[in-house]
Amino acid sequence: MNHTVKDAAFLPFEPLKQTNSVINEPRLVRWLLIAAALGFLSLFLLLPLLSVFVEALRKGAGAYFAAFADPETLASIKLTFIAAAIAVPLNLVFGLSAAWAITKFEFRGKQLLITMIDLPFSVSPVVAGLIFVLIFGAQGWAQPWFGDHIGKVLFSTPGIVLATIFVTFPFIARELIPLMQEQGTEDEQAALSLGATGWQTFTRVTLPNIKWALLYGVLLCNARAMGEFGAVSVVSGHIRGLTNTMPLHIEILYNEYQFVSAFAVASLLALLAMVTLAVKSFLEWRYADQLAATRRH
Repeated sequence: MNHTVKDAAFLPFEPLKQTNSVINEPRLVRWLLIAAALGFLSLFLLLPLLSVFVEALRKGAGAYFAAFADPETLASIKLTFIAAAIAVPLNLVFGLSAAWAITKFEFRGKQLLITMIDLPFSVSPVVAGLIFVLIFGAQGWAQPWFGDHIGKVLFSTPGIVLATIFVTFPFIARELIPLMQEQGTEDEQAALSLGATGWQTFTRVTLPNIKWALLYGVLLCNARAMGEFGAVSVVSGHIRGLTNTMPLHIEILYNEYQFVSAFAVASLLALLAMVTLAVKSFLEWRYADQLAATRRH
């Protein structure tokens, strides 16, 4: 197994084997380390999460559920799910295609493709949004053609979808590439030698071998798509009821001192995050089993 440091960052957490040096540490040291870790998690993760629900329910369940009856809130929830529903499948196709090309073929520009996949991790989301403004803005070079043939991109749903795709497209590819590199091409070559078509090889050999990593990448991609703020904020125009996603709507409500409504919408994102975390833990467990099986073979 030859993972780079960059690839290792995208593998699920695997517990380290205990060594004698750890076991022989004084009990006080171990308890201090555990207490420090739990204290850090409580202060910076659990306490803020708890405060979201406390503030959301501060005026009772009636006020909490009334926040979701607001048409602008419902529009922001709908737009968030629409953007994710479009961006995630497109990134799924791109991630599968990119991972397949990188791990199964040798071609010129392969390293450039890998570098471009990592680009959204090194570019600020706000800068990404500004790039779309330069391209599709009133003075942008692409706007005349798009305006005549497709319609307005900025300050509308297409711009939000484009920004969401940009910031999320590495997640699926980066989950698949390390696993597919480790699996190699032997299974596919065996299937092809037995007369299977390319599509049969993909659906019956490759896809079953990567299904847990694929689901893991889709989960991370969807979580980022629903929670994205920076790039979407630049291209949305903050048009209430039309181009505000949930994160943007939360900011508006908070700035207008509608704290219960703001925290109510935030609690919905928090609930989605907790569901994502639960599914992520399950997929990590299955993905770790898949990696272990791959290493044994």
